[in-house]
Amino acid sequence: EVLHFCSVAGAFPDSEFWKLLCWHQSHVEWVGCSLHDLIQPSFSFIVGVALPFSIVNRMARGQSATGLTLHAFWRALLLVLLGVFLRSTWSKQTNWTFEDTLTQIGLGYGFLFLLGFRSMRTQWIALAVLLVGYWAAFALYPLPGADFDWKTAGASADWEHNLKGFAAHWNKNTNLAWAFDTWFMNLFPRGDAFTHNGGGYSTLSFIPTLATMILGLIAGGILRSDRKSWDKVLWLGGAGCAALGAGWLLGVLGICPVVKRIWTPSWTLFSGGWCLLLLAAFYAVIDLLQFKAWSFPLVVIGMNSIAAYCMAHLFDTFIGNNLKTHLGQDFFKLFGGGYERLFHGATILLTLWLILFWMYRRKFFLRI
Repeated sequence: EVLHFCSVAGAFPDSEFWKLLCWHQSHVEWVGCSLHDLIQPSFSFIVGVALPFSIVNRMARGQSATGLTLHAFWRALLLVLLGVFLRSTWSKQTNWTFEDTLTQIGLGYGFLFLLGFRSMRTQWIALAVLLVGYWAAFALYPLPGADFDWKTAGASADWEHNLKGFAAHWNKNTNLAWAFDTWFMNLFPRGDAFTHNGGGYSTLSFIPTLATMILGLIAGGILRSDRKSWDKVLWLGGAGCAALGAGWLLGVLGICPVVKRIWTPSWTLFSGGWCLLLLAAFYAVIDLLQFKAWSFPLVVIGMNSIAAYCMAHLFDTFIGNNLKTHLGQDFFKLFGGGYERLFHGATILLTLWLILFWMYRRKFFLRI
């Protein structure tokens, strides 16, 4: 979002190009998917992909399974607390909220690690149980009654994105995950009682997020297997198409809508399908065809992904303000007022990348 495509689109309302970029830099209101919506599942998916390699590497260095497991749960706790910290940065007190990307990964990471020692068959079973069980829990939760207080829940009976019929079980702030949070979130100290999340996000999304990570775990197992290299590409591509199609079909049939904000099981499959296809493409292009040079900027970020995530949350405003202080308040109007925020944001992004590049060159990697 640092590039502010929507700001440029507002400045040039007749440009379909900027409208398209704006749409893909924003989260969809409820059902559907933009490129921006795929960032969090991709981040979660790659955690699973990396796990089989990490386990084998660390056990080869003589670390015990027990020690690795204890460290995994410690890492999970740190991820949860780091997510809470980042969400509390501008708050007057600790903001106990658990929908942050790092927190969601942390809540499921320990269980993912335990599955890393199990067979792929067990991993597939765990994936199915999570998705079917989570779907059933939402489906069985009652729809709002005639006396439901829509205003208190931050929802509206006539909201244009509300779903009808059976799919209404997955509407914003009237579902099982919302009900859970109205109890769970109020167990923590807060200035005002929690009634709803404005975006409809929820704590329980960590369960289907874990399923996304399991998909990554299975994909990582395929990459580590003895299959021929191009057979791995075919497997990942085929699985990606199957998952993508299954998620889309569940949504079209009204069985389970594709909603990222509450991470519906169909979203796990739909977004997981895209992740599998992207992994297949990157593996083929970078590892097999050896076209690597273009990916270096991404490698710099990927080697310090947690640092990059924290810097984007903590330093972007500081960097942005100082750029204007030292370059001049009007410097970023160089290409016209309509592009000011884009130019400013691009300079912030470049500055953050240069910091990560400096860390990369000095082999300084932030790991938990």
